[in-house]
This record gives sequence, structure tokens and C-alpha cells, in this order.
Amino acid sequence: MGHFAVIAPPLYSHFHALQALAQTLLARGHRITFIQQADARTLLSDERIEFVTVGQQTHPAGSLAPVLHRLASPGGLSVFRVIKDLADCTDMLCRELPELLKALKVDGVIADEMEAAGGLVAEALHLPFVSVACALPVNREAGIPLAVMPFRFAQNEKALKRFQASSDIYDRIMHRHGEVILKHARAFGLTERRGLHQCLSPLAQISQMVPAFDFPRQQLPDCYHAVGPLREPVSVAPLNAPWPALRQPVVYASLGTLQGHRFRLFLHLAQACRNLRLSLVIAHCGGLNMQQTHQLELAGAAWVTDFVDQRAALQHAQLFITHAGLNSALEALACGTPMLALPIAFDQPGVAARIEWHGVGCRASRFSGVHRLERHLQKVLADDSYTLRMSAIQAQLQRAGGCQRAAEIVEQALCQQHVVLAEAT
Repeated sequence: MGHFAVIAPPLYSHFHALQALAQTLLARGHRITFIQQADARTLLSDERIEFVTVGQQTHPAGSLAPVLHRLASPGGLSVFRVIKDLADCTDMLCRELPELLKALKVDGVIADEMEAAGGLVAEALHLPFVSVACALPVNREAGIPLAVMPFRFAQNEKALKRFQASSDIYDRIMHRHGEVILKHARAFGLTERRGLHQCLSPLAQISQMVPAFDFPRQQLPDCYHAVGPLREPVSVAPLNAPWPALRQPVVYASLGTLQGHRFRLFLHLAQACRNLRLSLVIAHCGGLNMQQTHQLELAGAAWVTDFVDQRAALQHAQLFITHAGLNSALEALACGTPMLALPIAFDQPGVAARIEWHGVGCRASRFSGVHRLERHLQKVLADDSYTLRMSAIQAQLQRAGGCQRAAEIVEQALCQQHVVLAEAT
């Protein structure tokens, strides 16, 4: 059986998806080691998964918290500090991974697409590796807006020019990160490259996105595999106590693990739902304090808590208010719950654009006032077609294969290629 290293950015949603894949591989007899800075160890909950710390000098214990704080509020000039954080992490991993992977004697690498170091170092060491897209895939294609862009799909001349111009702007903004990628590619003796999309595996690229929810791509490589959500098996039973008895309709709101601190947005949602006599359930993922929780309840929220079983909450709700993270959107689609998307950062505008384009929800600005939010809520709740349009996406999600299919792809790509490379040497 194989020993695989997992290289991913130190973010909960990425570690959560890759942990589910790791658990499936463990059950198939493989050994899995995550490698990241010390603080990322807490993102893993399965003690069977090994963790090795790197970056003790540049990324010591306690240094991740301010990085996550900046990631949670990346607007304005602070976006350049966020890019510096990403570049510093990639630089650290590219410096420390080569000798560590040799010492660990890994057979292959599972590389998150959002961390270029995984693919760069594996390629430099002639280790087989697979790429995993926990967020929207970073594959570029003419006529498809970048994952971080909010544009609807279109093929007219104006749209195509907009897509290209926005890609050029993005590359200029990401210059610092691109220079780190280029520096290490040169140092490793690899072909020159500057973007995440140039660090993907030629063996296998695994994505949680299914074609029925994406824009109509035409140029994905043969090694691209849409497997659907990477999730641990979950119960489909109704949520147990303390789920309260709520009047219908129920609206469930969550902005994910990084954005749960946005009290003002939750307040506007509570007021809008009160005015429409909707039962609003808020999961703030630990982002709010007790006083803020009480204020939201006074403003009209039916129940405010830190965490809930999200799948069960979606089964109770008639509408899901979301930051449009890919994981949350896919869960809502699987449950048949239409969405009001309030994108904030990263690939969330791209996910929200797909929600709107496929007609499975609508998109609004996170700066919307109470009355505008009321109109959006009424629009989605009054139109059954949002739910009906989910059927094709749900069908693909059900047969995509998830973790089991992803594990098969990893085994085929890493184990067989490792044997080929061993025989060649």
C-alpha cells in the first residue's frame, strides 16, 4: 500500500474535504501524512492521519490566527497582504518540502490546487501527484471567467473581452505570488510558470464541481475527474434536539467558518425575515459573542447558534442564505434547497454566478439593505422553479462517486505511476 503526502492551504474547508478523502484511503490500507505549519494540526480531527510540522522559523505556532483574520476581511489594500501571506506559505513549503518528502519516503503527493508548492515539489522530485480542487477548479479556458470573478457566462464579444481583461488584472494583482512560483520553478529546473493553473497534475485532477453546475467548459484535460463533494458519510435522519419547533417557512443562514463574524449582515437578515414572518436560523461558526447572539434574536432571528448539522438544517429549510462557498452550495444542491447567495471573497463570486446562471437561487450584494433583502427572499420563496432546476445537478452529484471514486483515482494515478518510476530507475 502507498504512503501519500497531502499538501494544502491551512484552511478548514480544504482540510475537511481532504480529510474525508484521506479517511477513505486509510480504509483501503494506505498511509496518509498531512504537511503544514503547526497551527494547521487542529484542522484535522482523525488521529489516524499523520501530521508533520514545517515552517517553525517562518510560520511558528500562533502565526496562523492573524492570517485567517486577514483572509476573513480581504477587501481594499488588505488584499495585497493576503497575497503576501499566500506567497510566504508557498515559499516556505517549496523550501522545506523537498528534503522532508525524501525523508518520509512518500510514494506520491495529493496536492490541493490552491497551494502551488505541492505540485512544484512533487514534479521536482519526480514524484507522482494528483491535484484536488476543493474550491472551484483553477483550470483556465478562453471564454470562461476565472473562478474568482463574478461574471455570468456569455459568449458575445463584450463578455469575452471582459473575461480576458479581468484575467489580466488578476494576474497583475497576484504578481507577488506568481514570482514565488517562478523562482522555485527555476530553482527546481522546471519549465517557467507563474500561476496555480500551471502547477496541476498531468496524471489526475480531481474536482468537487460537477459539469451540470459549472459553466459549459470545452477544454478540460482527459485527466480531469468530477467526483462531487468529498465528504464523510452522513446520516440523512432529521436533526435531533435541540432543533426547536419553528413556524414555516424556515430560512437557514450560514456564512462559513471565515465569515461568521459579520454581525451587521446577520442583523439585516434577521430584520428582513422578521418583517416577512420567516423563521431564521443562523449558524455563525463561532464568529459572534453572546451579546451579538442576543441582539440577533431580539431583531427577529428564531434561533442563533454557533454550529449545526448543516445537511440536516438544509433539509429543514425552504431557503439557504449562503456566502456561496462551493462546499455549502453543493450541500444545498444535494438537499434541493434553493439559495440566496451573498458572496464575499475568493471563489464565492464565481460560485454565486453559477447559482444565478443555472437558476437554482439568486445572488445579492452583501451590502444590501433590509428592504432589498426582503425582495430577494420573497422572490426565491415564491418561485418553485428554483427547486425544480436542481434535478439535473442532483442526479450528477448522486452518481459522481465522491470519496470512493476519488480514492480509486488516487490509487490508479499514484500507485501505478510509482511502480513505473521505480522500474525506470
